[in-house]
Amino acid sequence: MIIPTRYTALSMAAALALTACEGPNLNSDPTPDRALDPQDEFWSALSTHCGKAYAGELVSEDAADADFVGRDMVMHVRECSDTRIAVPFHVEGEDGTWDRSRTWLITRNDAGGLRLKHDHRHEDGESDAVTMYGGDTEPGEEGAGSAREQDFPVDAESIALFEREGLTASVTNVWTVAVDPVGTDNGVFAYQLKRTVDGGAPEDRHFRVEFALNQEVEAPPAAWGQE
Repeated sequence: MIIPTRYTALSMAAALALTACEGPNLNSDPTPDRALDPQDEFWSALSTHCGKAYAGELVSEDAADADFVGRDMVMHVRECSDTRIAVPFHVEGEDGTWDRSRTWLITRNDAGGLRLKHDHRHEDGESDAVTMYGGDTEPGEEGAGSAREQDFPVDAESIALFEREGLTASVTNVWTVAVDPVGTDNGVFAYQLKRTVDGGAPEDRHFRVEFALNQEVEAPPAAWGQE
């Protein structure tokens, strides 16, 4: 039987009204996922090691670092918060005692990037004359680094310190920290200092220590002045 035309029109209007009431598909997500910030990923990777300590060694070959060759070394991710991660660096001396004078401090800076500083103390806890030097990651995408590795070129405050203390060779320093998240196969934490003639240094300099993240060791005592 053919439905009269006026009923056809009413049916179509009702169907349109029902469709409008259904609204948009709430299961769809028109906004693509935002790419994770590599500095946030780096921070998270380092934070996964909080409380853990690892054995390491010198892997560079500069003659200036002869005293570090063959020495036992331990890094300890001792303190973690949303704004600061403290990593003491312990080196066994020739006489079997440990030098606990160095702590690497990684913090968030005011520009939204990362900052590396070196807290150097004497055994009595007093600050060394050369302390709290370091640098910030470069601003912008080019300075964002990667989830695994961040570079920290020397900052103006540290340049002034080095010049005041007669350490002019250090005014072109670039420090690098690399880390794999906990559980990574053959994961490594690395700390590196590098300066080059091309970058303005009087001579090339390369210091690098690496710590195998599958070689967890007992946490050492606190660094000097960090008790």
